[in-house]
Amino acid sequence: MSALILALTAGAVVGLTLGALGGGGGVLAVPALIYLLGLTPVAATTASLVIVVVTSAAALSAHARDGHVRWRAGLLFAAAGVVPAVLGAALAVRLPGTVLTAAFALVAGAAAVRMLRRPGPADEDVPVRPVRAAAAGAGLGGVTGVLGVGGGFLAVPALVGVLGLRMRAAVGTSLVVVTVNALAALTQRTGTIDTLDWTVLGPFAGAAVLGAWDGRRLAAEVSGAALQRVFGVLLLAVAALMLIDAVV
Repeated sequence: MSALILALTAGAVVGLTLGALGGGGGVLAVPALIYLLGLTPVAATTASLVIVVVTSAAALSAHARDGHVRWRAGLLFAAAGVVPAVLGAALAVRLPGTVLTAAFALVAGAAAVRMLRRPGPADEDVPVRPVRAAAAGAGLGGVTGVLGVGGGFLAVPALVGVLGLRMRAAVGTSLVVVTVNALAALTQRTGTIDTLDWTVLGPFAGAAVLGAWDGRRLAAEVSGAALQRVFGVLLLAVAALMLIDAVV
């Protein structure tokens, strides 16, 4: 199968996931870029950030129109995570590829277990707790910078479990965090952006944007509890595969 077809297919899946679940785009993009398109872990994390920024911004506009974005919570998370994201990105380029892969797998696995074990909150609105939001956002920013993901696969569990947002609001709000954190992390990776193959990355990102719009429509038709379970299972499968690859 040609690299272009693989890029289009993987991009569509990444976009669909991000649009429907508010995260998981980077956690799928990184292994797809490494195992399907042959990028190194460092190049894959940089390319993933580019894809996530473009795709999450497109998905965010759609979720905002549907009224599923809690702007205060999202901006608190994002603001607290900017500096850690920049520092994490500077650290990532100095780490061995196997370390990045193993760390990625462990963090994704922990988030998956949390989502599968914790039921989503009821649909009532809940107040935002600024201190908890800022603390969680700072930790999330650091992970975003190191692992090259937008952080949505961690932001959604944090928004559900730490702040008590309902799943649909967490999905939409996480896209604010994803866009800002990924963009901040990219500022420390400008030297590696020039080395990327844009003939593959461009189609990947374009397919992801189209998939994100379909994902938003899918999210409107599926219950929040079902989305949470799907997210958890997806993360657990990816984490297991990547951990096996890192240690074998």
